[in-house]
Amino acid sequence: MFRAAARLLVANGHWQGDYLPDVFDREMCIPHFLRPMSIVAALKCATTSDPHRTSLLADEAIAVLALRLEVNGEVGPYWGDIFSLEEHIAAWGDVEGRTTESAVAVLEAAAEACEASI
Repeated sequence: MFRAAARLLVANGHWQGDYLPDVFDREMCIPHFLRPMSIVAALKCATTSDPHRTSLLADEAIAVLALRLEVNGEVGPYWGDIFSLEEHIAAWGDVEGRTTESAVAVLEAAAEACEASI
């Protein structure tokens, strides 16, 4: 799951600020799953083929990843609801200068940690 999301980011690029550019299709006619996307959108797209649609598997992956990331000195979000978990990941991904490579590295590290715990 994490590796599939990483592959999406490698292919499409990492997007900061929203799930993906031009969410309402005002300027682009490229399918959403082919656009650069945020880490949260990549996790959703890896499970549902749609960066907007959620699933239990995507939510679980979002929770696992959010608890691994440090944002402004905080490891994991203050609240445990899915919106706080997504926002924590988005805040990490939206740091100025955050690259696709660093987003992919975080997803790969999460995949390795999950494999090691099995």
